[in-house]
Amino acid sequence: MPTFQASATNPTRLRGKETDRVALLAIKAQLKHEHISVLSSWNESSHFCQWEGVGCSRRHQRVTVLDLQSQKLAGSISPHVGNLSFLKELYLQNNSFTGEIPPHIGHLRRLQILRLDNNSISGEIPANISSCSNLIRLDVGFNRLVGKIPSTIGSLSKLKNISFYNNGLTGTIPPSFGNLTSLTKLLAIGNFLKGSIPSSVGKLTSLEIFAVGQNMFSGAVPAVIFNISSLTVLDLMGNQFHGRLPSDMGNTLPNLQIIDVGLNGFITGPIPMSISNASNLRQFIVAGNRITGQVPSLQKLHGLWEFFIWSNHLGNGKSGDLSFLSDLANSTKLGGVEISGNNFGGMLPTSLWNFSTSLYLFGASTNQIHGSIPNGMGNLVNMQYLDMSNNEFNGSIPADIGKLRNLGRLKLYNNKLSGDIPSSLGNLTELLVLDLEGNDLQGIIPPSLGRCQWLLQLQLSQNNLSGFLTQQVWSLSSLAVGLNLSQNHLTGSLPKEVGNLKALGSLDLSDNMLSGEIPTSIGKCQSLEVLHLQGNSLQGTISSSLETLRGLQFLDLSRNNLSGKIPLYLEGFQLLNLNLSFNDFEGELPVGGVFKNASAISIVGNSKLCGGVAQLQLPKCNYPSKDSKKRSFKLVIFIVLGLVVVILVVLGFLYLIPLRKKLRKQPASSNLEKLLQVSYNSLLKATDGFSSANLVGTGSFGTVYKGFLNDVGTLVAVKVFNLLRQGVSKSFIAECEVLRNIRHRNLVKIITACSSTDFLGNDFKALVYEFMENGSLDEWLHQTTETEQVTEAPKHLNFLQRLDIAIDVASALDYLHNHCETPIVHCDLKPSNVLLDKELIGHVSDFGLARFDFGLARFLSEVTDYVSANQTHSLGLRGSIGYAAPEYGMGSEVSTYGDVYSFGILLLEMFTGKRPIDDMFKDGLNLHGFCKMACSEGVAKIADSRLLQEDMVATGINKTPNQRCVRAEKLEECLSLIFGIGIACSAESLRDRMGIRDAASELHSIRNILVA
Repeated sequence: MPTFQASATNPTRLRGKETDRVALLAIKAQLKHEHISVLSSWNESSHFCQWEGVGCSRRHQRVTVLDLQSQKLAGSISPHVGNLSFLKELYLQNNSFTGEIPPHIGHLRRLQILRLDNNSISGEIPANISSCSNLIRLDVGFNRLVGKIPSTIGSLSKLKNISFYNNGLTGTIPPSFGNLTSLTKLLAIGNFLKGSIPSSVGKLTSLEIFAVGQNMFSGAVPAVIFNISSLTVLDLMGNQFHGRLPSDMGNTLPNLQIIDVGLNGFITGPIPMSISNASNLRQFIVAGNRITGQVPSLQKLHGLWEFFIWSNHLGNGKSGDLSFLSDLANSTKLGGVEISGNNFGGMLPTSLWNFSTSLYLFGASTNQIHGSIPNGMGNLVNMQYLDMSNNEFNGSIPADIGKLRNLGRLKLYNNKLSGDIPSSLGNLTELLVLDLEGNDLQGIIPPSLGRCQWLLQLQLSQNNLSGFLTQQVWSLSSLAVGLNLSQNHLTGSLPKEVGNLKALGSLDLSDNMLSGEIPTSIGKCQSLEVLHLQGNSLQGTISSSLETLRGLQFLDLSRNNLSGKIPLYLEGFQLLNLNLSFNDFEGELPVGGVFKNASAISIVGNSKLCGGVAQLQLPKCNYPSKDSKKRSFKLVIFIVLGLVVVILVVLGFLYLIPLRKKLRKQPASSNLEKLLQVSYNSLLKATDGFSSANLVGTGSFGTVYKGFLNDVGTLVAVKVFNLLRQGVSKSFIAECEVLRNIRHRNLVKIITACSSTDFLGNDFKALVYEFMENGSLDEWLHQTTETEQVTEAPKHLNFLQRLDIAIDVASALDYLHNHCETPIVHCDLKPSNVLLDKELIGHVSDFGLARFDFGLARFLSEVTDYVSANQTHSLGLRGSIGYAAPEYGMGSEVSTYGDVYSFGILLLEMFTGKRPIDDMFKDGLNLHGFCKMACSEGVAKIADSRLLQEDMVATGINKTPNQRCVRAEKLEECLSLIFGIGIACSAESLRDRMGIRDAASELHSIRNILVA
């Protein structure tokens, strides 16, 4: 914090100084604070130059510095700040300011430093900020700003540091930024910026930090960036860049310390050999792409701290793939190495454990590594995370693993490890997760594990463990995520100490040799959601103590020797699956709750059961005659009471119809709560701990993983929301709200949702969708360029497939717009939000920006508080650049007409093969205009050339020249009609646009012509 010196009052220039005093008091008047703060000194008892946080010039006694940073202040920034005409430095960061940035700041011609970061400021960045011609630093990060970055900022020739990170900014980086020749730092991480990086950025020859990660940028990896030799930090992470890293990047960027191009998904080619020449490199992150080949020499990277290359296609599955690990032994500051999810083969080098003792993370899961785990890992005393799962390791687990006393997560599952579980694991008292599942381990569960009092998850299933259930395990009250000892040879009874695991979410002891009764103490495990005890020799009845386990979703007691009646209280559980098969249960089967759903329960192998729902085809229950009379009498009473209830319900319904119309705009929270069924623990297991190997992709609001819900046998896509991003919680609620009651063949089905906390107590939100095997339409329309290495068979859609998908999308929109009780506007229709199943049927997805349409003219005034809250982050551009309707850019409300425009653009893109943000579209030309002008000259000139060529090759065999000519004419006729629909749907004026119902009907007609 700067220090200030106030000089004696100068009687001259009273008018100017009075302006400063009045301005400061006006600023104070708009501020709020909960305790005695810096503002307490701002009173008439002293000259304003002596007020805390105020700095004045000696000569003129005018305010030059205003420093209110980190003072827990709230309120808004007063426009009077613009009257401090001598102000050079303004520090307001790390407070809770709201409202907008007053454009009056543009009056501060002398201003050099403006710090507004880490507040809650909203609105747009004032364009006239460019009038602050002496500005050196501009920092507005961690706020709620929206709109585009003003291109006028490009005129601030003295600007050295500019930070826009973590806001809601849209648009792209203005090309005018190429004029900021003094710029050393440009940070725009965590916004909604799109398009390509302008080539003018290459002019910034003094640039040291260029960080634009976690946006929506696309196009080729910007080659111009790699020619800026002064660059020390390059962050392109979490965008949609494609192409290769320049082969000479290690030579052109000699000062590079950090490079992060991870989670783009489409970066291909090898890791450049020249990377070793960037000897200052500290972080190298290329994870989550499609990089191939071998890892080059890393011998010169002595200062490397993190090396993350997980989830690529590196290695050949052969010996020698891991030779680069020996090079890393030269990196004396090495902290993290993550190579999981590649094709690495061979054995781990014996030099592995000679890494720096500062190593905290080593991940090598999901590769093809074999051989034994080298001895000596005990040297890495600071290791916190060790994951070598899903490989082919054999031999025993080294005993010196017990020296890693800071280890928090140890994962060695799905290998071929044998021998006993080392008792030295009990020394790992910081352990949170221990997963040794799927090996050939034998012997007993070591009692020493009872010392791991922080353990949240213990997975020892699918081994050859034997002996009694270790008593010490039941003392681990910390177990919350799961305890899985299934598929072993454990014997004895389930001890009463199981009741100590009160926080446990999942208990699986299935397929062992356990006997005895289910202890009543299990009723104390009231956090249980999954209880699997099948495949043992348990006996007795289902205890009444289980009635307290109201959170159970999956209960499997099959293949035991249990008897007695099935408790009625199970009807009240929210069970998703109940398996009681192959026991000795008797009596009448309940018919309520889960028992109503024949597909959710299994009761085969219980010959003494009767009754139940008709689908189960159990015999009817026989009752004594007296009982029959009593039951008949009770049935009559029940029917009479039922009729009374029905009449009351009908009358109530007629009375509530007007009220229902009024309330239908509001979110039905109760229905939403019913949707939130799956737990964090279930998703953690389904995705293998959200493993990088299951990563599908990353978007603006979160990350998508592939997972398998074992309990229901379903392959799913799990969208985990990044709750640090602005508007994410609203997007989650909006998507749940839209999808909870709508069902259509061409809409991605939401299976369930999760709104919970993770095992560290952090908020967690996720949506679980049906998994789409063929990814997004975008992946099929736009392939890698000819100069890029293709690592898998190229995807391509023929003419008929594209037409069918267009019909699928049109049908989905027609349903949303015309067949829902309240029309639903998607707001972000584009190829990446159209997913294809294994049959290449199109499904519209991602309803995070969706809105209910209550009428175009009345939307803003009549929409409910819920919908209003969910549109605040998109008050500027509603949708994606190139696909959003033009009226949205002028502030119009959302409507179904906007979706129709997006559909028109998508249709044109599908059959031209050109993105609406293609570089060819500039100077007022867009995809709509291009197609409209070109259609008059023949559609063959603008159509994707592969469509006509491949169709003629496919159908030309055994065809005469005349038949091939007729086929070509039919294709061009269909193309002409399709382009006509696309042009009509994407008309600039919403009144001129074709209706989606008509568009769907005409596309069906075109298909009939094509296949005739």
